[in-house]
Amino acid sequence: MLDFRLPSEYEDLRKTVEEFARDEVAPVIGDYYERCEFPYPIVAKMGAMGLLGLPFPEEHGGMGGDYFALCLTLEELARVDSSVAITVEAATSLGAMPIYRFGTDEQKAEWLPSLTSGQKLGAFGLTEPGSGSDAGALATTARLEGDEWVINGTKAFITNSGTDITGLVTVAAVTGTLPDGRKEISSIIVPSGTPGFTVSKKYSKVGWCASDTRELSFQDCRVPAANLLGERGRGFAQFLRTLDEGRVAIAALSVGLAQGCVDESVRYAHERETFGAKIGTYQAIQFKIAEMEARVHTARLAYYEAASRMLRGEPFKKQAAIAKLVSSEAAMDNARDATQIFGGYGFMNEYPVGRFYRDAKILEIGEGTSEVQKMLISRELGL
Repeated sequence: MLDFRLPSEYEDLRKTVEEFARDEVAPVIGDYYERCEFPYPIVAKMGAMGLLGLPFPEEHGGMGGDYFALCLTLEELARVDSSVAITVEAATSLGAMPIYRFGTDEQKAEWLPSLTSGQKLGAFGLTEPGSGSDAGALATTARLEGDEWVINGTKAFITNSGTDITGLVTVAAVTGTLPDGRKEISSIIVPSGTPGFTVSKKYSKVGWCASDTRELSFQDCRVPAANLLGERGRGFAQFLRTLDEGRVAIAALSVGLAQGCVDESVRYAHERETFGAKIGTYQAIQFKIAEMEARVHTARLAYYEAASRMLRGEPFKKQAAIAKLVSSEAAMDNARDATQIFGGYGFMNEYPVGRFYRDAKILEIGEGTSEVQKMLISRELGL
């Protein structure tokens, strides 16, 4: 028989992060969000707890856990706030993981200890102003001159790229032309502060207001040839693998937001009175919350399956796309329903559901839009 109960080590981690999110994040994150300020003290605490090093071996400063442990952490953080959760997701899945997966021993030794401890944050520079879903349309270039790469181009919507503790950005760039005429794409590590690497001011965003998101520009930015990440020309395959894994992580984050909407709605239904009765006694509210819980349950099972296939080394592209699709839609639907349950108060930023509503939409866009997920699922079905 299938057993969907979490093993004790995972359950202990989940409870620890749940407690941290409730006691350390929830009381203060609203102020950071209102000020659009990055929560450095919270990130420092998460680094000290080892949350940014969960899926990495101890030899690299990690906790010796796995990707499912990271997903559980993201779910629990997002039950309270998605800005904090996406900071961990981007730092781990997009910032440090490519170096762990594809880096040389020297690159791992140089970067992973500071990234897994949270002393530094890494970012992943893929998206550009003219290439979002069409990732193969990259315009950023890198040419090899002697023993240096010279990088020119612009990146957009890059998370964790401009904080005071950002250490590097891994940049996807066109490094030549393949024999069949297609672009040769490679990944190159660019340390923060490198001359020619400019970080723009923070975007003014609808949601994720306590996370760091910026545009980056490179103008004759020179880095050593040794900063090539993995094999030259393998950048496209690298970021496809990175995005497949990231979709499972974003699915977990989406489940957390959707669950947070249920948590807040149940609490409010027990407190709010209208027409002389608690609103939780009305069947209309009961049914709406029941539908919300059903969405969470279904989405959680989807990301659990995708994560389990990934950890077993089995193909998981289709399962990751399914998990990302259904969980992001669950988050959006639950945020809308929670806001409706709260009525006018749901439109106020002082209540968590106001943040949830603002944060939910990007989950149907980032790490591959819902349309991209449907395209991937169709391809995996042979269509």
